[in-house]
Amino acid sequence: MRASFLECPVDILSMAETVDLARRAMRSRQRLQHVALNVAKLVNMRLDPVLAADVANSDVVSIDGMGIVWGARALGLPVKSRVAGVDLLAELLAVCASEGFKPYFLGATPPVLQRAVERVRGRHPSLVLAGYKDGYFGREDEAAVVSDIRASGADCLFIGMPTPRKERFLAAHRDVLGVPFIMGVGGSFDILAGEVRRAPARMQQLGLEWLYRVYQEPGRMWWRYARTNTLFAGILAQAVIRQILGAAPRANRVIPPGAGRVGG
Repeated sequence: MRASFLECPVDILSMAETVDLARRAMRSRQRLQHVALNVAKLVNMRLDPVLAADVANSDVVSIDGMGIVWGARALGLPVKSRVAGVDLLAELLAVCASEGFKPYFLGATPPVLQRAVERVRGRHPSLVLAGYKDGYFGREDEAAVVSDIRASGADCLFIGMPTPRKERFLAAHRDVLGVPFIMGVGGSFDILAGEVRRAPARMQQLGLEWLYRVYQEPGRMWWRYARTNTLFAGILAQAVIRQILGAAPRANRVIPPGAGRVGG
């Protein structure tokens, strides 16, 4: 089911439903672009109309962060759980290994990407990678990167580049990549490589995964989360107050069938 949350499209899907959509796209070779929505991305979308359009034009917008889950519930949307991007990546790599689909990894630094590839191969010996390329290439190299992905025959493309760079890359090239399932995975390659540890399960359930990231990388992460979490809290509070006062809410509504992409 596709809905609108704070003027952003979201698809209210379970992990199993999302995996099934990806599997069907890879089997049919019909393109499906997936975006994982968290608090930081939603806040940045409100400040960057180009990023907002890139997300809105995606086929599936999964609810990644617990902040989005709780905010959507506060505004009356029937969200049961999140579909965390790193967990979805792990599920899809298992599907690729068992069903013979070939993924392509794009992003991270060369050493981090190499370690991620080695660890994934160790976990899934039957997995065949279509290819991989680090994310440190310039605009002048994009055509060669696109050509390599297209020639690889990949069934899925996982992009570990920061927002909004990956969204801009896909907006420019997704029609010619020839890859059926495309997904941005943020910093998931760092987790696959063992460079960054995930928060304990209890912290994830309490929505404190961001605090664990700050603990691991305080210099890089503290201002990002302080800024976006504060802005999100203000935006959500305004929407809740408008709803309580009976103002016509645009913040939370189910989009009628046929009006969305996959969720419609």
